[in-house]
Amino acid sequence: MTNVPDPVDSFDPKDPNTWIRRGRTPDHAAALAQAWRDFPDLEPNAPLDARMARSRERVAAMRPVNEAIRAHTEAQRQADNFGFLERKATAGQVDDRDLAILRARDSYAYDWDRAVQYSRGWYAAHAGWEYRPSIDGRADDAHALKAAYDSGFHDGGGDRTDLFDAARRSNAAALRTSNLPPVVEAGLPSRPLPSQWPLPSDQPRPARWARRLLIVSAEQGAGEGAGSFRVRDELSRFPGADAMTVVVVTASSGFTALPAQWSPEPLNPTRASELVDDPRQIRRLQELIAARDFDDVLVAADGEYLRIIDAAASSLPLCRTMERTRNTPLQQRAHLRTWLARGFAGELNLGAGHIRWGKVTKGLTGKLGEFTARYAGRAEGGGHLIVIEIAPGTPAVGFVRADGSPLNPTIAFSNKAKLRDEMAAALRAFGGATPSFASLLAA
Repeated sequence: MTNVPDPVDSFDPKDPNTWIRRGRTPDHAAALAQAWRDFPDLEPNAPLDARMARSRERVAAMRPVNEAIRAHTEAQRQADNFGFLERKATAGQVDDRDLAILRARDSYAYDWDRAVQYSRGWYAAHAGWEYRPSIDGRADDAHALKAAYDSGFHDGGGDRTDLFDAARRSNAAALRTSNLPPVVEAGLPSRPLPSQWPLPSDQPRPARWARRLLIVSAEQGAGEGAGSFRVRDELSRFPGADAMTVVVVTASSGFTALPAQWSPEPLNPTRASELVDDPRQIRRLQELIAARDFDDVLVAADGEYLRIIDAAASSLPLCRTMERTRNTPLQQRAHLRTWLARGFAGELNLGAGHIRWGKVTKGLTGKLGEFTARYAGRAEGGGHLIVIEIAPGTPAVGFVRADGSPLNPTIAFSNKAKLRDEMAAALRAFGGATPSFASLLAA
């Protein structure tokens, strides 16, 4: 019996349905398919020059379509971002910075990026901060972004011609009622609720797995749906992660230990209210995290599940770092992986801080402190190489781990798809290393 390929998995660029299944609109899909029909690939035995010429013709025919796709994607991004803030405003959940973004759009017809810079400038002046725009000078619209920041800074009360401008605004901000900490009413928690925690980043210090706590909802961690994840699969990517404490919030029983497997459980508001009012949930959470000291907590939950965790916030430990995943499911999965990447077993020192990544098109680079990781090409016996440098062309030789073992600035790895992960691990290792005694004497 002949196996017939699944039409969903087959790739026929001349068929518009192929492009529709890959997220293109019907108009864009039809244009892409037409370009492939007008300029199909030549036979493999055709002359190389003819095949290359055909590819160039097809690229030229597809260029207007690709430009239209980019414009459509950008317009969708703008609409989604502004729509998100409008929904927050309707729900009464916006802050001053969100309102400044909407004001920049309505008053100056700014796009999203310029509106964000306007908001940053406005809030810097309003809060009494120094004038300090943070704009990538390589951006195509860097001048327009800086002009938007300047406009917001001026509207917020900033005056760069005044020598005492920063001091004046700082004094005014200190007396402004809206900038003062809120008065805590009796019975309300004095700590931030998990729903108010910031999103994870690579800036905080790495923490030992045994001192980390992950609270995840059954709906998010069961691994079904776009952007969801299987908790056990994610933990298996990090050696030593099994020493971490994982608490799952389910619709049936509330807080529970990490089960072997489970299915996503939709949680309706009525059931969520029952769990919020159930005093046994507090005791159950306390039992799950009892006799453990934590330095790092992450909440991976949303909606009604997050409401249950907020209700039990008084039982959560106060830690050095407390964060939660946010936004879309895909972003939440990326936030979880960023948080997991900060864990380590504890036998070695690791460098902390934000890794600054260079552009992939110019060759991916990563920088942490004085160290720079660069891709050094393929290794002779197979695989790929990374070189850690302390200056351009100068390998980071003479650094040792906490146990005295030397670090090799040339690191070999097998899969180029893991280039960023390998660079991050190498930079963390060198960031936590010290110069050897011999290198200090030589210096």
